[in-house]
Amino acid sequence: MNATEAQQRIEALRQELEQYSYQYHTLDDPSVSDYEYDKKMQELINLEEEFPELQTPDSPSQRVGGKPLDAFVKVQHEIPMLSLGNAFNEEELRDFDRRVKNGTDEEVSYVCELKIDGLAVSLKYEDGVFVRGATRGDGTTGEDITKNLRTIRNIPLRLKEPVTLEVRGEAYMPKRSFVGLNEAKEANGEEPFANPRNAAAGSLRQLDPKIAAKRNLDIFLYGIGVWEDDPTDAHSERLERMKELGLKTNPEWKKCNNIEEVIDYVNSWVERRPDLDYEIDGIVIKVDRLDQQETLGFTAKSPRWATAYKFPAEEAVTTLTDIELSVGRTGAVTPTAILEPVKVAGTTVQRASLHNEDLIREKDIRIGDTVVIKKAGDIIPEVVRVLTDQRTGDEEPYYMPETCPECDSELVRIEEEVALRCINPNCPAQLREGLIHFVSRNAMDIEGLGEKVIAQLFQENLIHNIADLYKLDREELLKLDRMGEKSVENLLHAIEASKENSLERLLFGLGVRYVGSKAASTLAQHFEHMEALKEADTDTLEAVPEIGSKMADSIASYFDKPQVIELLDELQSLGLNMEYLGAKKSDQPENSPFKDKTIVLTGKMEHFSRSEAKKIVEGLGGKVTGSVSAKTDLLIAGEDAGSKYTKAADLGVEIWDEEQFREALND
Repeated sequence: MNATEAQQRIEALRQELEQYSYQYHTLDDPSVSDYEYDKKMQELINLEEEFPELQTPDSPSQRVGGKPLDAFVKVQHEIPMLSLGNAFNEEELRDFDRRVKNGTDEEVSYVCELKIDGLAVSLKYEDGVFVRGATRGDGTTGEDITKNLRTIRNIPLRLKEPVTLEVRGEAYMPKRSFVGLNEAKEANGEEPFANPRNAAAGSLRQLDPKIAAKRNLDIFLYGIGVWEDDPTDAHSERLERMKELGLKTNPEWKKCNNIEEVIDYVNSWVERRPDLDYEIDGIVIKVDRLDQQETLGFTAKSPRWATAYKFPAEEAVTTLTDIELSVGRTGAVTPTAILEPVKVAGTTVQRASLHNEDLIREKDIRIGDTVVIKKAGDIIPEVVRVLTDQRTGDEEPYYMPETCPECDSELVRIEEEVALRCINPNCPAQLREGLIHFVSRNAMDIEGLGEKVIAQLFQENLIHNIADLYKLDREELLKLDRMGEKSVENLLHAIEASKENSLERLLFGLGVRYVGSKAASTLAQHFEHMEALKEADTDTLEAVPEIGSKMADSIASYFDKPQVIELLDELQSLGLNMEYLGAKKSDQPENSPFKDKTIVLTGKMEHFSRSEAKKIVEGLGGKVTGSVSAKTDLLIAGEDAGSKYTKAADLGVEIWDEEQFREALND
């Protein structure tokens, strides 16, 4: 067979195999036997090995897994993958509905979807071809797991139309696959997975794609991250359109006209949940219309137009054997219940949060009590109540100490707070926890500096504060347990690389009270340099969008401390970057036609891709959104603009064609 004949046969095999796979995995209607499918797949693999120049990334052969990776590459999400706020009962669902209605003047409908218990992922398609898949990670930065995701047969390697978009969904392990996997693990004397979610996450984070290929994973796609030519006006339309493109969406979604219909949908699935072949841990409720989503916007952590109803948590009974105390980086002293090990929601629980002294008194929790525990949101174990009728008289009341368990300083209760705090700035626990926070993924992201390594460095007196991390000596590190040449080399390289981080990472890493990662980004973009932020008073800080009075007071107080200024000066002398490295407002020309305007891009442009045009507009001070609403200032339309053009015209929004856009840029 020559190359031309091979190419023709390869194309025929690929089309057949893709159709067989779609019928089997998506439609659940197999058209050929497994033997026939495997026979044609092996023929395709043999031909591609004989003619490697004919192999393509969208070939069905890529689903069997390739060579193991050395490590996962980091991926920056163009639009962050935010988490959702939670609702745990009907009242909280009605509160969500009230907040939505207060944020928009029009009638609101919702889309309800099953909340799949798996691993959130992002899939990127260019001209219809699957080119990259990534984990959610911290929401801003994930890991490239393309090779592993290619092994999931329900992910089309080529869409039915040549569109460019990024879709988001949940990769999961079906219950039958989970049972089979654990049976195999137990037969081999290996530790079984605790639940299907852990199994799915563990499978997709394997460096060897062949392992993921054997795990029989599946996926449901539920949303769009970026769509260069989004023709839809509602989330329900997006779900239908995604299905038309060949993407697998969950068929159990429902459009609800009001919150009563939402509650009926939620209640129906509380009972039907066990009948599914996959795990769900709740229901996701989203405002349907995209322009209303745009109007409602986002908080620092989650969209205001969506929430996740979490099913009632599974409970278990055990004995509380002791109460331990821990000191956090802000000095808060938190009690933790030590429990007789018990299985809850698929995992063994030995510790549970008690939050503060008031909760211990309120629930009359004593050492030796028989207690009911649950996982709040199916994640964090907590003590629900004490079974007082099972007391024997030997149980001991618990009293919080008057001094810090780490440094023996007096504990204080700050006005309007329930937590006891250690206010000693040199408390070892606070310093240690502060360092753990500083090196964490959302902060300086220093790989290799986990909690255990930080504790070890602290114990060996090699570090006492943040600046000490940048003075670590290679020879001293080599003397530590489990620290070989390669580990030390990688660690020092990661520490050195962190010096180049943008200002927002350093600011978040410093652990200023009330300043989360979103607020740190807002502050960094506004002030652009640490020096300007240090000099800002509370009035200046409060003038920054999304910075309230409580946060402003905290920031001003933080930078008013001499030891903080001393630390920052030392970090700067050690080579740490103190500037914001993103697109700066000061670089934007004052006469920009896009400055402070809300702009929608639609249709196909001759001279720009959608992402290129978006970057240009944002670099010139504009805000690019995905849907047309009354708040839209300008629509820039290429060819085949579609419904967005019509809606903008109906609303009286200013409309430019590509030529006007280019003229504005030239000016």
